[in-house]
Amino acid sequence: MKKITTTEDLASFCQEAAKRAYVTVDTEFLRERTYYSKLCLVQLAYQDEHGADAVLLDPLVDGLSLEPLYDLFKDHGCVKVFHAARQDLEIFYVDAGVIPEPLFDTQVAAMVCGFGEQVGYETLVRKITKSDLDKSSRFTDWSRRPLTDAQATYALADVTHLRDIYEYLSARLAKSGRSKWVAEEMAVLEDPATYQADPENAWKRVKTRTQSGKFLAIVRELARFRETYAQGRNVPRNRVFKDDALVELASTKPQSEKDLGRSRLLLREARRGDIADGILAAIKAGLAVKPEDMPQVDNSRTKLQVNPALADMLRVLLKAKTDDAEVAPKLIATSADLDALAGGQRDVAALKGWRREVFGNDALQLCEGKVGLAVKGQKVVTVAL
Repeated sequence: MKKITTTEDLASFCQEAAKRAYVTVDTEFLRERTYYSKLCLVQLAYQDEHGADAVLLDPLVDGLSLEPLYDLFKDHGCVKVFHAARQDLEIFYVDAGVIPEPLFDTQVAAMVCGFGEQVGYETLVRKITKSDLDKSSRFTDWSRRPLTDAQATYALADVTHLRDIYEYLSARLAKSGRSKWVAEEMAVLEDPATYQADPENAWKRVKTRTQSGKFLAIVRELARFRETYAQGRNVPRNRVFKDDALVELASTKPQSEKDLGRSRLLLREARRGDIADGILAAIKAGLAVKPEDMPQVDNSRTKLQVNPALADMLRVLLKAKTDDAEVAPKLIATSADLDALAGGQRDVAALKGWRREVFGNDALQLCEGKVGLAVKGQKVVTVAL
């Protein structure tokens, strides 16, 4: 089992990998105690008629540079293959501002090829390669050294089977003409904004029952402070204070450390020091927000006049179309998207790109009364009206 612990060995492997059509990539990391993931291991593999190789790259070795790997990621002649790539890509983007190109995510490709929604790697290994994975090392602390043989074997399997999965899925996509579908989905993963957590927008992730502008202004300032603090000190945002404590603070509006001491949900460490100062400053800033600058919640969908019968017909149509196309229904449209369509909205993903081709055009005609639904044998089909 080959392990890379020097920059020279990494450069040598990457030079060979760059000659291949693709390289499979996976990572092992820890994130329980930090805001940003700590990269602990990188697995890399390739295979073609000229040979195959698979390695474990140890990024924790002192003096090892990942620059040769990032150069490979920038090489447009070699496809970088991941499974469920988002967290892996975030690590590389945060570390070096690099997003591998061209990119292929086998989880997305599997959904397009009819394997279901968010299909797991283990499922693909079993269905495509007819192999079983040893998952005994799943809960490993990957920052500890040395790795056992079992841990190394487990980690390497995440890229060795991935080679066969990629070749199978890419061949199916080429045969079905759906490669462009996957390419459209990759646009989100290739967008740097996907990996940028802007403190200004952190409040949008906090679930509240109150939509008052005054209340949300305080929520916004508290969420902004928490995100900035967590990023600056590389600690999980929940270690600063949790969402329920944030909502409590926005409701009670404490004005002093003594007031903070009465909070039921605030962590003890947050009742004094820098966090306490930040909380009090955020509440003060939130209370000072002018009415015209207060955040507003988008209620456009909740106020929709949805035709429930039409929404049900759209669900039937979606099931019929996705069965025919052998793709996961939620990859085309969510339940909220269908309600939006039935309520007259047209700015939904189902009406764009390849989704429009599979479902959107017929959905629009159904909404406009130009077609109806009929049962023909075992299938539901559209009929002109």
